[in-house]
Amino acid sequence: MATANAPIPRQAWSVLIVSTIAFTVCFMVWMMFGVIGIPLKKTLGLNATEFGLLTAMPVLSGSLVRVPLGIWTDKYGGRIVMTALLAATVPAIWLMAYATAYWHFLAIGLVLGLAGGSFSVGTPYVARWFPKSRQGMAMGVYGAGNSGSAVNKFLAPALLLAGGWTLVPKVYAAVMLGTVILFWFGSSSDPKHLVPSHTKFSDQLKMLKDPKVLKYCQYYSIVFGGYVALALWMVQYYVGEFGLSIQTAALLAACFSLPGGVLRAFGGILSDKFGAHQVTWWVLWVSWICLFLLSYPQTDFTILTVNGPKTFHVGLNVYTFTALMFVLGIAWAFGKASVFKYIGNDYPDNIGTVSGIVGLAGGLGGFVLPIMFGALMDLTGIRSSAFMLMYGVVWVSLIWMYWTEVRKTEMMGQNAPASPMSRSFAR
Repeated sequence: MATANAPIPRQAWSVLIVSTIAFTVCFMVWMMFGVIGIPLKKTLGLNATEFGLLTAMPVLSGSLVRVPLGIWTDKYGGRIVMTALLAATVPAIWLMAYATAYWHFLAIGLVLGLAGGSFSVGTPYVARWFPKSRQGMAMGVYGAGNSGSAVNKFLAPALLLAGGWTLVPKVYAAVMLGTVILFWFGSSSDPKHLVPSHTKFSDQLKMLKDPKVLKYCQYYSIVFGGYVALALWMVQYYVGEFGLSIQTAALLAACFSLPGGVLRAFGGILSDKFGAHQVTWWVLWVSWICLFLLSYPQTDFTILTVNGPKTFHVGLNVYTFTALMFVLGIAWAFGKASVFKYIGNDYPDNIGTVSGIVGLAGGLGGFVLPIMFGALMDLTGIRSSAFMLMYGVVWVSLIWMYWTEVRKTEMMGQNAPASPMSRSFAR
């Protein structure tokens, strides 16, 4: 790993660039069902729960492989593991175009999910090329590959319109193949970054006994798991709630996905400057406010007045809804970076393993939530029940963070953190 005062080598920047490109393509592929799932839902006659399972299947396998991939990255190096991972997804993406039955898509989706595991490879891989003071930035830039979700929402509808849904996996397979070649020739290996380990998968899971790891898992299940779940859910939500076309719905859904990915790099810089705790605390409060407003369903109510009954309508229009989703995407972008800044600070010698565990929790959140969104909608008939669920999850994290961190923070005195105003007076 580079020392704090040493200049960052060009090799490190090259690794960061090609790794971020690779992760962007992986995330684009991982989120494919968020768009092509809509015509598939109609073709296969799926209900909301079945649609949720379809979109979540790649997320399940992508989550389960994160811990072993993190371990292998520590042991064998990110260049080898990432290249093998990228290459393994190409046949599955191509075969997607020839699937016909529901179980075909579920099975191929499991293999497709390997692309989601790339996060646990690239995070420790790029972090070890940078000094600790710049790791928040490096991991944030790499994590900005989440914007592949937005790329999917721009590209997939255009391909769907041009040649039907089967054109999407064919084009994506060609893009992934090109990414394999680009990554191999643009990346590098450094034997000093390898961490000798004979620890088994089961031994690494013992880190879940660490209360801090559990807490970071909870945070990440919101800022990443919630992001993945809503990125998969939003296109069909716009279509059903506001009666939009797939193309328009995907464009508006990108207002959540794009800042939720691109601004992760800025979140890493903020976390380096202000600390993981402060950024995460404000992220959770902004999320709480946005989700409270998003949870309110379209409502008509009648009041008996002296002049007779009057009916009123309360509900978010498409513009207010999109604005709130945009703010939520920005907050979660910062939160994804701040959670991994916690990990870089607390587990500098075990980033791969801990990031794999936390990534697993976030990915499992992204798997479970779309299924729960669909089940709640089938049960209640209320689309905004998805946001009601997320609102409750954020409440849990806010309470947990208050009791374990905020309550222990010294607000006044010698050890209290300096406020922005006091820093300005000091200057």
